[in-house]
Amino acid sequence: MSAETTPRAPRHPRFPIPGGAGMRARGWRQEGLLRLLENVLCVGEDPDNLVVYAALGKAARNWAAHDAIVKALTTMEEGETLVVQSGKPIGLLQTHAGAPLVIMANCNIVGRWATAENFYELERKGLICWGGLTAGAWQYIGSQGVLQGTYEIFMRVAERRFGGDLSGRFVLTAGLGGMGGSQPLAGRMAGAAILCIEVDPERARRRQEIGYLEHIAPDLVSALQMIEAARAAKTPLSVALVANAADVYPELVRRGVTPDVVTDQTAAHDLVYGYIPRDFSLEETRRLRKTDPARLTAASRASIAEHVQAMLAFQSRGGEVFDNGNLIRTQAKEAGVADAFAIPIFTEAYLRPLFARAIGPFRWMALSGEASDIARIDDLVLEMFPEDRSSPTGSALRAKTCRSRDCRRASPGSAMARGQSSRSRSTRLSPRANSPRRSPFRAIISTRRGWPIRTS
Repeated sequence: MSAETTPRAPRHPRFPIPGGAGMRARGWRQEGLLRLLENVLCVGEDPDNLVVYAALGKAARNWAAHDAIVKALTTMEEGETLVVQSGKPIGLLQTHAGAPLVIMANCNIVGRWATAENFYELERKGLICWGGLTAGAWQYIGSQGVLQGTYEIFMRVAERRFGGDLSGRFVLTAGLGGMGGSQPLAGRMAGAAILCIEVDPERARRRQEIGYLEHIAPDLVSALQMIEAARAAKTPLSVALVANAADVYPELVRRGVTPDVVTDQTAAHDLVYGYIPRDFSLEETRRLRKTDPARLTAASRASIAEHVQAMLAFQSRGGEVFDNGNLIRTQAKEAGVADAFAIPIFTEAYLRPLFARAIGPFRWMALSGEASDIARIDDLVLEMFPEDRSSPTGSALRAKTCRSRDCRRASPGSAMARGQSSRSRSTRLSPRANSPRRSPFRAIISTRRGWPIRTS
């Protein structure tokens, strides 16, 4: 048996958090990348198998590849570049001190061969790994990494449909994995009563353990009672129910229950290793992944069809329903649900309008830093787009972060630095600055000095 396929003893499911002043590599650039790799496994869903999230999203192809990457990072010099191909190191090249330390690409399959069947076969042979967006790049930071984005989506739903507030509103979703695990906390932050369906009891327990989830209901009746009580009191609440979404969603339709907001964060993109079909236990699903993946694929697709049909029923009854980027509409369409794409995708429905107004990640980049930095970013956005002053999210941010005296400091040349208040500044902007035709991309954001500077 080769080193690549030799089984490795399982590691502790919670790796020690990397850090400290000591350096194991030959430079801090190398040490930084090593710590990124360690951290992505520390917060991953299944670190014993190098899986970070999304069923098969790995940090490295296998343990032999992982150990070779670690060895390279700890021994390579400045002026060398490590090349990683789909989770496996394939070369250490002599480059120069200004070159990248690591160049990597994940799961690149050409054209007509880029099919699920080919991918699974290559993955089974240990010849490829799906690194995901941040898993294979060693940049995942756990559910907190998508918490802000999930919260922002919920707030855009609130802004569009419910007057900017989700208090007293029922949000239904599913999936408490690496990405979906942020939903219960984001829902509570947005003021909603959120019910999350999760088929794996361990995942629900884990979210509760880390404080992202408040309650795990024993059954559907109890879960609905808890949600209804929270709605009536307009109290934020997060509840999980261990069940299959393809059972629960249609059951709610039959009972005449229509949530205010409906989405889904199950691993529907992966019919074999991600989604669990209705009437299949976790144990049976794991067995079929090895013995009969074709049967599992067909069962998952049929289950998703019922899942999405229920979502369409909620939509027809007035619920705000959207696809949260897990390909569930695509799978349902292939299963014969003709109007699956009547459900909008979250990026187009909620995020794209924000990006078109240049309200993006730069606004939140200083959340872990000084309150004054947050205020500077918020001032920048309001100067660019004064109509955003009425945004519930923006108002909440300012209320929470601009109470300290530090928040009154502003960037050089800004209205606040000249002694003008934010309120008075909004009335002094030129007509051109207030014009909706002005492209937000004329504003160039620089972070060299630690906070954004606007230039035209």
